[in-house]
Amino acid sequence: MPASSSHAPIVVVVGGGHAGVEAALACARLGCAVTLVTLDARAIGRMSCNPSVGGLAKGQLVREIDACGGLMGVAADFAALQFRMLNTRKGPAVQSPRAQVDKERYASFVRGAVERTRGVTVVAGQVRAVHERGGRLEGLELCDGHVLRPDAAVLTTGTFLRGLMHVGDKTSAGGRVDEAPAQELSASLAALGLELVRLKTGTPPRVHRDSVDLLALEPHGGHPDDGRFSHFVAPPPGRVERVSRVTATSEAAHDLVRANMHRSPYGRGDLLGTGPRYCPSLEDKVRRFAHKPAHRVFVEHETADGPSLYLNGLSMCLPAYVQEEIVRAVPGLERARMLRPGYAVEYDALPAWQLRPTLECRAVGGLFLAGQINGTSGYEEAAAQGLVAGLNAARHARGEPGVVLGRHEAYVGVLIDDLVTSSPREPYRMFTSRAEYRLVLRQDNAHRRLSAKAHAWGLLDATSAARVARLERRVREADAALGADDAPLRRRLRAGASFDELAAEQPRLAALGLDADERGQLELDVRYEGYVERQAKLLERLEGLGALPLPESFDYERLPGLGNEAREVLQRVRPVDLGQAARLSGVTRADLSLLAIARTRTAPV
Repeated sequence: MPASSSHAPIVVVVGGGHAGVEAALACARLGCAVTLVTLDARAIGRMSCNPSVGGLAKGQLVREIDACGGLMGVAADFAALQFRMLNTRKGPAVQSPRAQVDKERYASFVRGAVERTRGVTVVAGQVRAVHERGGRLEGLELCDGHVLRPDAAVLTTGTFLRGLMHVGDKTSAGGRVDEAPAQELSASLAALGLELVRLKTGTPPRVHRDSVDLLALEPHGGHPDDGRFSHFVAPPPGRVERVSRVTATSEAAHDLVRANMHRSPYGRGDLLGTGPRYCPSLEDKVRRFAHKPAHRVFVEHETADGPSLYLNGLSMCLPAYVQEEIVRAVPGLERARMLRPGYAVEYDALPAWQLRPTLECRAVGGLFLAGQINGTSGYEEAAAQGLVAGLNAARHARGEPGVVLGRHEAYVGVLIDDLVTSSPREPYRMFTSRAEYRLVLRQDNAHRRLSAKAHAWGLLDATSAARVARLERRVREADAALGADDAPLRRRLRAGASFDELAAEQPRLAALGLDADERGQLELDVRYEGYVERQAKLLERLEGLGALPLPESFDYERLPGLGNEAREVLQRVRPVDLGQAARLSGVTRADLSLLAIARTRTAPV
């Protein structure tokens, strides 16, 4: 039940990774008393794998998190070692920011932000059971016997649910190196009737910086301009740049993999979980792409001054001595000294069809889930879910209805809709190709798309929201000054002229005094306006059908004419409207017609 008016609503967040941090901070911003339960308070904000934030489509997620008042973009800017805009040879709709970061500096910044946030209390412990009564969350039981009784809770367990780590034939319990797993919580979730699946992921070896001749490798540095993720918080001056390097595997390295495949859990089939398709292990690469003589390897600094280099592209879990041989068979790494071998980790996750679009568990009201427990991979996907789960957990605790971002509004909306609708059976990774409205959902306009909503929800402060509102107003004023659709100035801007060129000829445009951000937004608005208009018309047509609600109690078993596959998936997922039903695998247009007819014959929900 929602909290009474006599005390602040109480939310428990389980896990201190990227999802847990965003969830806890979102709840605190909405006035909740937050208890953040984590196995190790020193590990809050830790980057388990790659030393980077953003990337293709992931950068859009980070910008959207920032537009909603989240922390990830600010922390990445603070810890950045280099910043790149990816896909610059393509249109703005698929360009994405990425930052190489100092992992220790990033985690320290995040821990400090959590510690300074009023209303957040960190508790070192482990949750072993979720208790419910009548389909509602009743409490969370810790391993020491204490029972927490919040108004809502968010589970962000990462790779720790019955986590097992594999290196060669050695298996150890753990969610990541030197950290114990959560062993008992899975059984509690299964006892609630929730389906669990086994997933896996991996990480590459780390080598000592002094054992690699970095200058002999191809440089891969950042862009010269001082890029950033955050719209609202300026990064500290004097960024320390660290140039990454690029090499590639060799036939000799591939021969070593093939010769030792039987020593890998991947080769033996010992790993029960399904791995990420788009970030395969070296064993998988050699086996699936036998025709390729080499695979790229990025040699990346894990910190600004520390000795550890991350070999991005060499994820594997062969025995440590074999990994060292393989690393030394890579050009430029012939004398590399391994600091830590790569390993695979398998863990429990919940297929996300068991969640509502708010990320609330259907079986246990008031229980929200975010991050890798929902079957995703990546820091950015986890943080985005954490923000939404935290927002909705706080709203639930306050007795308010949940909120959902649509696919046409944000990459975050695409991510969550994909999860709860199609429920992928492998770790989900965001791509720009997943977003059908990507012309609108650009990385550069996230603040314009989301900041007003975030302010209305209580996530974003008034000062930041006012800055975005001012930008929006000034861009619209400048747009009006260009004239109608066929006006000469508008046609020239659409054809590729810059606003500065027009302003040099038109004093009234120069008098507007647009800054660089405002000019850039205006230019993109005008150049994309025809495409955006067509997308808006398409969206309007789809919403005419998709907005037809489907009650959760709808009995698909009794609807004659539905295909068996459609009946099964509809009964399991229980889509909220016809639009979501249309995106389910196995639901045909004929099935949709039957649903539309059945719904229009019944009373409104």
